[in-house]
Amino acid sequence: MPLFQKAVFHTTVANLRDLPQDAQCEVAFAGRSNAGKSSAINTLAGRVRLAFVSKTPGRTQHLNYFTLAEGKYFVDLPGYGYAKAPEEIRSQWEGLIGPYLNKRSQLAGLVVIMDSRRPFTDLDVRLIEWFRPTGRPIHILLSKADKLSRQEQTKILRSVKAEIATWGDAELYSVQLFSSLKKTGVEEAEVVLAAWLGLTVEPKENKGPPEKGSPGAKMPQRSQGTRSGR
Repeated sequence: MPLFQKAVFHTTVANLRDLPQDAQCEVAFAGRSNAGKSSAINTLAGRVRLAFVSKTPGRTQHLNYFTLAEGKYFVDLPGYGYAKAPEEIRSQWEGLIGPYLNKRSQLAGLVVIMDSRRPFTDLDVRLIEWFRPTGRPIHILLSKADKLSRQEQTKILRSVKAEIATWGDAELYSVQLFSSLKKTGVEEAEVVLAAWLGLTVEPKENKGPPEKGSPGAKMPQRSQGTRSGR
């Protein structure tokens, strides 16, 4: 059962003055348009349409807040890199996102979603290089991993790990494979994000056969053979 299954839409913010005042801790999600950002949020929450998944790049233009628990939020940031967006929307993105990522004290960390087939585009690199000086952690989700073979997944993951190793401070940066379609990588992401948010990850139930003597263990059945002594 997803850790963030109780997530609900809270509000849309178009101006920094409208940021939730009760926020204690937030995790922001950023990514190139159509990299699978909204799908990743939906998958982590175990929902179908919590975050709107649009076929039109750049549809998300504001900060969308989703409540996880009291004072704790996921924040869906506008996608970047869409080619046909009007100039005023680009300016809005830059004017809203820059100050938010740089000055929001409640921001615990940034999740960067990259298409595993095309990691580290120029815009991804620019965002990361701009954000790293804040000293906050970054977790990279290599989305759409189901589009790659096992060998390709291993190669891409190794390559991205090698890149982030050059950033220093290994405790701040991490990466994983993720697939919204196959629901893979959810538990790994939960561990990282729960630590940022101060939430507890419930231990997974042991699905193995019950041990002898445990309440779930079946007692051996008696033989149904013919009774003796008749």
